[in-house]
Amino acid sequence: MKEQTPGKTKAILAYITFLGFLIAASMNSTKKDLFATWHIKNSFGIILIWIVSYVTQLHINILTGDILQITSIVCLLYSLLMAMRDKKQGVPILSEKFQQWFTFLD
Repeated sequence: MKEQTPGKTKAILAYITFLGFLIAASMNSTKKDLFATWHIKNSFGIILIWIVSYVTQLHINILTGDILQITSIVCLLYSLLMAMRDKKQGVPILSEKFQQWFTFLD
């Protein structure tokens, strides 16, 4: 039987709603896991994309907002799948930027 990656539960929790992100970030603040930290930063970036999509729908263009929202959902599901498979992999290009930008979540 394969041993579970440290922080896997926190990483998966980070992708399950905004509340899950907050709980995972709180849990990771006491005992740091690099795997969980990586996925928490990625989840935060995807949540920001979703917020931008919502604001775009309301104030700029509904179609553009819909496209951004679908993109954020696809990114979230893909990243969740990678966390479940014990991989530090996410959205191409964006995930690496999220790791650089969101250092306050370390």
